[in-house]
Amino acid sequence: MRFLFHPAAEAEFDEAVEYYELCQSGLGLEFTEEVYAALARVSEYPDAWSPMSRNTRRCLTNRFPYGIIYRTKSNSLHIIAVANLHKRPEYWEERIVSENN
Repeated sequence: MRFLFHPAAEAEFDEAVEYYELCQSGLGLEFTEEVYAALARVSEYPDAWSPMSRNTRRCLTNRFPYGIIYRTKSNSLHIIAVANLHKRPEYWEERIVSENN
C-alpha cells in the first residue's frame, strides 16, 4: 500500500527530524526509522489502530511521543499528521477538510 503525506504532515515530520538531530547526532535518523516502522505496521493492518474520528486512525510510534494520523483511500494511506502527542489534541482535523476540497 502506498502512502501520501499531506503537505503539513510532511513539514512537521521534517521539523521533528531536524529537532531530534539537533538534540543528538543520529537521533533524527532513529526518529525517521520509527515513523517508517509505524507506516509499515499501518500498511500491513490499516484497520488495526485506534480511531480518532469517523475516517481517521492513529498509530503510535515507539520511543518517541508521536502518532501517525491517517486515513485509507482507494488502496493508499493518506498521512494527515505526524502528530506530537504533547501538542494540542486534534489540531490536525482542519487538514481533513482541506484534503477533501
